Amino acid sequence: MTSGEYNRSLTIVIPAYNEVESLPRLIPDLVKYCAQYGWKIIIVNDGSTDGTREYLSDLNQAGMIRVFHHKVNRGYGGALKTGLSIADTDYVITFDADGQHNIGNIESLVNKRVEVDADLVIGWRQNVNSMDVYRSFGKRIISLIARILLQVKLHDLNSGMKLYSTKLVRQYLPLCPNSMAFSDIITLIFVSEGHLVVEAPIEIKRRRSGKSTITTYTAMETMLEIINIAMLFNPLRFFLPISFFFILLGMVWGLPIALNGRGISVGAMMAIVIGVIIFFLGLVAEQLSQLRRGIIKRFDMDKDNDWLEN
Repeated sequence: MTSGEYNRSLTIVIPAYNEVESLPRLIPDLVKYCAQYGWKIIIVNDGSTDGTREYLSDLNQAGMIRVFHHKVNRGYGGALKTGLSIADTDYVITFDADGQHNIGNIESLVNKRVEVDADLVIGWRQNVNSMDVYRSFGKRIISLIARILLQVKLHDLNSGMKLYSTKLVRQYLPLCPNSMAFSDIITLIFVSEGHLVVEAPIEIKRRRSGKSTITTYTAMETMLEIINIAMLFNPLRFFLPISFFFILLGMVWGLPIALNGRGISVGAMMAIVIGVIIFFLGLVAEQLSQLRRGIIKRFDMDKDNDWLEN
């Protein structure tokens, strides 16, 4: 990779909520690193109450850094949506403000994108298991659900460090939640829409200050969002198995009764009718899914952002 090849083609988007202790350690090194390639930085203060706003207000004067403030806390995904919708470069990398990401890994993601012409490159955290057993277990559960529902074979869906094609990610922002589930859902959308998604190994560091906002509630919320997105992109995956189950149940139940000359079982017929109804409901859900996705793709992401303060 040469600095000329990617000059002004990449933006680093950083969502920040109550990270006044972490940002002063991150920003100077990040600015120095990005200046080598002419990359831009967007920082979105998500309604912080700890002095983050005051620290970032001085940075807004720097040419390569743009700072935006949410008047109220909109959530991790909400902050990312703001930064991703504002970025004006071909590619964008999301980067957490808590100091856990390694700045040097940015180049690894960029090189991986160039190598395979990927639409989305995920920073695959190699040492996450050794850092937090509880969160690691939750990560595995979420990945398992995604594999079952959407046949996703990626290792690190919810990594906060990702490189996106800006044009593509903007199309799907209306489908994504404002919560911590954003990282998982945007990845599943890219996979479901047939875009090339790859992973590049990265190393993360322990949080030195501040407090993580990830809880059991956010994990449960992520699981529900995954189910919702699976229903949107492939509703027949839910409806068809249930439909076939009831039809098969009705046949297994009623066929022996009919062969013995005892007539037709009402219960068996009811099971078959239920299976047929569920099948047609699945077809209707599939049509609605295609219609909704088509409308969302035409959605104008350059709408007025009155709720932002620059």
